[in-house]
Amino acid sequence: MARLKTVTLGCKVNQYETAWLREGLMSIGYRDAAEGENPDLCLVNTCTVTGEGDAKSRQTIRRLHRDHPQASIVVLGCYAARDAEQVAALPGVTEVVRDRRELPDLLGRFGVIDLPQGVTGSDDRTRAWVKVQDGCLLRCRYCIIPIVRPGMSSRPIDAIVDEVRRLVERGHREVVLTGIHLGHYGVDFNRGKPKSEWTRLSHLLERLAALDGDFRLRLSSIEATEATRELLDVMRSLPHRIVPHLHPCLQSGSESVLRRMRRRWGAKRFLDRCAEIRQRLDRPALTTDVIVGFPGETEAEFSETLAACREAGFSKIHRFPFGPRPGTPAFDDPGRVAGEVVAERMERLGALESELQHAYARSLVGATLEVLVERHPELPPSERQGTSCRYLPVRFPVESSSEAERGSLVPVTIERVERTAAGTLLIGRRIATK
Repeated sequence: MARLKTVTLGCKVNQYETAWLREGLMSIGYRDAAEGENPDLCLVNTCTVTGEGDAKSRQTIRRLHRDHPQASIVVLGCYAARDAEQVAALPGVTEVVRDRRELPDLLGRFGVIDLPQGVTGSDDRTRAWVKVQDGCLLRCRYCIIPIVRPGMSSRPIDAIVDEVRRLVERGHREVVLTGIHLGHYGVDFNRGKPKSEWTRLSHLLERLAALDGDFRLRLSSIEATEATRELLDVMRSLPHRIVPHLHPCLQSGSESVLRRMRRRWGAKRFLDRCAEIRQRLDRPALTTDVIVGFPGETEAEFSETLAACREAGFSKIHRFPFGPRPGTPAFDDPGRVAGEVVAERMERLGALESELQHAYARSLVGATLEVLVERHPELPPSERQGTSCRYLPVRFPVESSSEAERGSLVPVTIERVERTAAGTLLIGRRIATK
């Protein structure tokens, strides 16, 4: 029986695609290589969003070849698409998949006849990611993704519904819908159709929410303007099924920087939509991405970003220093911000994030939140911890070791907020259910 090892770098879409390939190979007799066992085949799914992603991808491939010199190494993902020749020259690489649309052909070359119809999820059966869409129509000047993931496609609703049904039946209690541009789900279906017949993300959510079982749905990142009234109405009408958490991507709070980035929406429109989200949903969690040090970013422009983050009230900010990507329009932009300035701004943004997260956490004291219990081996048997519907971690006591087992959804009333080395932590008590 052939032995397989997979390594995934980057986003949840990459993780999903690796899982899909793994399941195809398992169907023809491959098994996961055990710890200390030499694999016959290594799959490396790479990332190229940042230069660090490129470097980690190269390091991973070299380490695999050093540790398992007899293994074949197949490399796929965004770095493989961006620079296939450089990847092919790395030691041990036997094949490079230049386009993710070739993944079914890759499985076919290994002898897989019946392609997987989705994935079966993780072994711990808590959270599962489901890819519903691929590709991006935007052309932000800093972003390499539209180049390395060309074309846009959405999966049929029926196929997604069937996959989520199977995941729920296997015990997964949270399903996260993910894509490269999630808010454009269905756009490719709608071409040439009257608006009354369009398929939208909200329609997909309604279908999934109607499935039987004890589970909840979460959306990954989305553009703020694509959090439409229709989508928000669906989320508001199904609070037992769709968590009140959205991740609209800000990137910068400065109108002038956003124009240089060639973002389609300005800061004011972004903040107006955040205000509408808060108006329509009950204390929603808003998380975001911010790029620090885009070429030409002045202190005044960065201050506008801080002000926008404060107004939006984000509970988490993913911070990224600008990294020029070869092949993107911003690669040759003048006005590079000095590294020490970027580092100082990253630190200030991090401090603001901590402040905003703590303020949002305090607003939840007294609320009862649904918590997905997760594995935390460092905790004593009398305590449990998991992720709340509003994305913040929650810890609570239990009376017996068999209570609130991993993978269960538990209602917890929040009593206080604590600061820890890892960030803000909500502390509460479990509410008994019938």
